[in-house]
Amino acid sequence: MNEGALDMDLLAASLRADSSDVNAFVESLATKLEEAVPDRTRVERRRAGLLGPKHVRRIALDAGSTRLELLRDDGGAVQTRCSRLSGGIVLKTEELGADDWIAALGEALAAEAGRNERTRQALERLLMN
Repeated sequence: MNEGALDMDLLAASLRADSSDVNAFVESLATKLEEAVPDRTRVERRRAGLLGPKHVRRIALDAGSTRLELLRDDGGAVQTRCSRLSGGIVLKTEELGADDWIAALGEALAAEAGRNERTRQALERLLMN
């Protein structure tokens, strides 16, 4: 990465790379976000059945005045949305298509990386994997 800049196109491409298998993409994305921005990411997991493995049900990333959420239902269908926040209160929520959500996520992560060296380094490590 040049001069500490995070390449947003590379980040978005990396986020899309695993998206052909939705379940693998959601699980991988949750892990990557928990590693890169743990203080801004909340991941909810639920067990499938009594003894089954836990699966990601919700990912929420708070980035300034924006919250990006990915929700997965029991059937594996994914819903993505973006909320506007003020003082931690949701003012407006809108559904986004997957590509628009990934682009918004990339922008939010790039902005965070510009403000925080630790986040920038974590995202660079994720892009190299």
